Amino acid sequence: MATKVTSAVMRQGLRVLGVAIRTEKAVFALAVLASAVYGGMTVASAWALGWATQNVVLPAFGSGRVASGALWTGVLLIVGTALLKAVGVAGRRILAGVMQYRMQARSRRDVTKQYLRLPLSWHHQHPTGQLLSNASADAEAAWAPLAPLPMAVGVIVMLFTAAIAMLFTDLVLALVGFLIFPAIAVLNLIYQRKLSPLATRAQQLRAEVSEIAHESFDGALVVKTLGREELETDRFRRRAHELRDANIAVGRVRGLFDPLLEALPTIGVLAVLAVGAGRLSAGAIDSGDLVQVAYLFTLLSFPIRALGWVLAELPRSVVGWQRVQAVLEATGSMEYGGVAATAASTPAELRVSGVSYAYGEAQVLHDVTFDVPAGRTVALVGPTGSGKSTLVQLLGRLVDPDTGQVLLDGVDLRELAYGGIAESVALVPQQTFLFDDSVRGNIALGLEASDEDVWAALRLAQADGFVARLGDGLDTRIGERGATLSGGQRQRLALARAVVRRPRLLILDDATSSVDPQVEAKILYGLRDAAEASTVVVVAYRMATIALADEVVFLDHGRVVDRGTHEELLERCEGYRNLVTAYEREEAERAAIDLQAEEEEGVSA
Repeated sequence: MATKVTSAVMRQGLRVLGVAIRTEKAVFALAVLASAVYGGMTVASAWALGWATQNVVLPAFGSGRVASGALWTGVLLIVGTALLKAVGVAGRRILAGVMQYRMQARSRRDVTKQYLRLPLSWHHQHPTGQLLSNASADAEAAWAPLAPLPMAVGVIVMLFTAAIAMLFTDLVLALVGFLIFPAIAVLNLIYQRKLSPLATRAQQLRAEVSEIAHESFDGALVVKTLGREELETDRFRRRAHELRDANIAVGRVRGLFDPLLEALPTIGVLAVLAVGAGRLSAGAIDSGDLVQVAYLFTLLSFPIRALGWVLAELPRSVVGWQRVQAVLEATGSMEYGGVAATAASTPAELRVSGVSYAYGEAQVLHDVTFDVPAGRTVALVGPTGSGKSTLVQLLGRLVDPDTGQVLLDGVDLRELAYGGIAESVALVPQQTFLFDDSVRGNIALGLEASDEDVWAALRLAQADGFVARLGDGLDTRIGERGATLSGGQRQRLALARAVVRRPRLLILDDATSSVDPQVEAKILYGLRDAAEASTVVVVAYRMATIALADEVVFLDHGRVVDRGTHEELLERCEGYRNLVTAYEREEAERAAIDLQAEEEEGVSA
């Protein structure tokens, strides 16, 4: 089984390398050429050393004199080959790095682009830590073998050149040295079989550690407020220790096999010297030949090790590649039509027709139908779990309905061209997200908006006052997720970010829940009376907010139970009446209890 797994890893790893070579043909070719120069000059340096030994060193020992011409020739040969070898080393390393980092950057861009293409339903099924790992550690691991790859390919030139040079120098010594090659090949094969599953496990654990870490850090507030630091630390510690043990296992295998792979060429050199000494005594070869063959064989250990480095990285590469490809090949990307969004600045007309939606087996919405005339404000009201937020996601086309249609000005959202929804629809979600940027940067967010436009949006969102009081006004950095602001301030900036785009349909998913009722009323009145008013759909809970809407759509268990004005539903819909008056009834009951307690205290006194 191990053999099959290793063979499969080897085949897939070679396919991954093939993708990189086809993608970066020119860079790879130049890197291999530089490596070939290095390999050729390395073999040439062995010949130069043998020539210098025979024509400079031995005559100097014999007569005590060296001809100046021979000396300078030896110096030029050795220095020249060394310089060319240095050029080959530099070119190989630089170009291999360029190839590796280009492929990593390309994978990161492709993965990130795919994340943005995939619908929200796909993201719900994949933890954020895993997605971060796919775009970072996995993309890096997938192309890790590219660093030694040009060397491994280029030194094949070195292998053949060195082997041919040894054969022409002395056939017997070459054959003695070549006996060590089968042992090196077998040892490398055993090495890869042992290393492959361990390296694969280690790469998988890296991703899992990243997932746990991100989840713990992202939920730091919950962890700290509930006193779960020790449990989260222990959860992270257990997986981190598994990763540590996996890496130690990889290191143990490398620690066992690397010395053996280093020792075998040395044994070959000793065998060459032992046989060569006899050949030298018999006069079959001269000293220069023996030095040249021994040195050449010493050099052969390096290209063999270079091939081993590539093979050692293949298991990690395959795991990283598979995880990256799982994202790139994920289905569910939203398809777009060719209908351009309406260019008019007038409010949009919205219609929801027979919409149903389910999360797996859980049906959330059932045949939801209602319409919102252009310029009107409609409140979506319903108990927790009634499907309001899911419906909001459908209105902004974060997900598509299983059945039915969401139409904007009579056009199904799925038929609009890419970017058309963003031009016409703005959604302010329930959970506000702000970037670690300035106020201006968070509101414009890539939009070419003037400061006057930004301030106008802030005024509409009732946020201009507190922004003006900030130290640097629009240039004030607000920290990660807007950490320097209150919840209500963050919500108002998020609302300003939406309205600065002058959407024809504005969707507010309980987006003013942290704002006091007076400010909320001013915001909603401002949206209605703006020069370029929008059609507004608002998920609301407060009675004061609901009463400002032109119409209310009451949802329960994923169905439209009733619709009409706030007063009409209060009169005829018991479920609606119980829901929106629950807070007032609770306050009245509490006041009655307090009054009764005071009266009882007065009687007993």
